[in-house]
Amino acid sequence: MKTTPNFQDADGFYEQLLDAHTGLSREQSELLNARLILLLANQIGSRDVLAECLRAARELPQVA
Repeated sequence: MKTTPNFQDADGFYEQLLDAHTGLSREQSELLNARLILLLANQIGSRDVLAECLRAARELPQVA
């Protein structure tokens, strides 16, 4: 599992992500996030890698 930045134009992607949520209700936004997670998980493909990512995400410190 990669934990260091591994994609190009992170700021550009973050802007696209925010734009994708513009005008959506909270429920629509949550559905968009769920669909995006499933699409990205499909790209990763490996259940072991996905499990490792889930564990790592839960262990990250909370941001206030």
